[in-house]
Amino acid sequence: MHTIRPAMIEGAEQAPYAERQTASAAATLELDLVETMHEVEAAWKKLEGLSCNSLHQGFDWCKAWFETSGEEPLLLHGRRGNETLFLLPLSLKTRHGIRRAGFPGGRYNNLNTGLFAEDYRPTPDEQRAIALKLKTLLAGRADMVVLEAVPREWRGHRHPLHSLAVQEHTNHSFQLPLFARFEDTLAQVNAKRRRKKFRVQTRRMEEIGGYDYITPQTPEERHGLLDLFFAQKSTRFRAQGLPDVFADGRVQAFLHRLLDVAPNGIDHPLVLHAIRLRQGGDNDIPAIAGLSRKGDHIICQFGSIDESRVPDTSPGELLFWHMIEEACGQGAALFDFGVGDQLYKRSWCPVETVQYDIVLPVSLKGQLAAQAHTALTRAKAMVKRNPLLYRTLQRIRSAQVTTPSDKDD
Repeated sequence: MHTIRPAMIEGAEQAPYAERQTASAAATLELDLVETMHEVEAAWKKLEGLSCNSLHQGFDWCKAWFETSGEEPLLLHGRRGNETLFLLPLSLKTRHGIRRAGFPGGRYNNLNTGLFAEDYRPTPDEQRAIALKLKTLLAGRADMVVLEAVPREWRGHRHPLHSLAVQEHTNHSFQLPLFARFEDTLAQVNAKRRRKKFRVQTRRMEEIGGYDYITPQTPEERHGLLDLFFAQKSTRFRAQGLPDVFADGRVQAFLHRLLDVAPNGIDHPLVLHAIRLRQGGDNDIPAIAGLSRKGDHIICQFGSIDESRVPDTSPGELLFWHMIEEACGQGAALFDFGVGDQLYKRSWCPVETVQYDIVLPVSLKGQLAAQAHTALTRAKAMVKRNPLLYRTLQRIRSAQVTTPSDKDD
C-alpha cells in the first residue's frame, strides 16, 4: 500500500510560477464573490476540463446540488486582469446556529480540489492573502469556511492552497491504477487469487441460472435502479444500526438529477452499473454501483448489495471485477474507490491518498466552531485508526436512535 503523505511533496517544484511573477504579484490578484453560476460559466467550463481539477467541482455537479439542496451558492472568482486563475464553488448552510461555507455536495464528494488554472502556483504568502480576502468577502455571511477532502498533491500537481491544508481529513481515499491490459492491472492486487475467486463466483452464479453485468440505458431503467439502490442501502444501514445517509429527499433528488445530465464525450457525472440474475427477472439485482468519469479518472461514488440474494457469491466483488475490466478497455488510467477505509478497498487498491481539510474561521463564533471541528476530526481519525475502539463505538452507536439530519455532526 503506497500512501501519499506531505513528506513526499515538501520539495515539490514551485519555480515555474514564482519565477514569472514579481514580489507585488499578490497585490494584482483580484477576488470577487459571485452569486450566480452563469456569471462565470465560460471560465468555469474551461477550468473544469483540466485533469488537476476534481469532477466534483464541475459545473453540472454543482448545478445539480444547488438546484436540489436549497443551499445558497457563493462562488469565489480569482483573476488577474481578464485571466481567471481559479474558482472556488461554495455552498452556504446553517447548522446548530453556525453558518458554514463548503464545497457543494458536502459529504457526497469523494475528492475536492476547487478549480485552478494549470500553471497557477501561488506562493505561501499569496495563499494566505487569498484566505484573508475570502474571510473578508464572507464577513457577515458565514462564520467559517471548511474545504474538506483536499489532497495536497493530486496526479502530479501540487494543490495551489497546499500550505493552508494542515488538518488531516478523517478518511483517506483509495485508488487502483489501470493499464490497457486487464491482466496488468490485476497483477498489482494478487492476480492469481482474484482469478480463482472470479472462477468460483462465476460457477456458483451459473448453478443458479447465470447473471448479466448491466448498465441501464433508458431513463426509466436508470431511475428505477437508483431507487432500488436507496432501498438496498436503507435495509443495510438499518441492519447495521447506522443512520441512512441517503434517506434525505434532497440527496435522492440530487443523485436523480445527476443521472439526467447528458454525457460529454466519455465524461459523465453519474452512470449506474449492476449485476442482474437471469432467472429472477429485471428486479433481481444483488449489487449496484454508481460511477463518475472525467477524462481517464473514474470514481466509484457509491455501491450497495442485497445480502438476501446469492450471499455466497460476493456480488459486490463480482461487480467491481466487471467495472474495472471494462474501464481498462475504455482507456481509463485510474479507478478511484473514494474516501473511507474498507477492507474491500484495500484489497483492490495499491495506492492510499491522504486528504486534508482547509478550515478558515470568519467570525468569533466561527473560531470556536473551527476549534471544535479540528478536535472532532482528530478524535474521529484516532478512532478509525484503532480497529478495536472503532468496533466498540459502532456497537454503542447501533444501540442509539440517529436521524438522517445528524449525518454531518
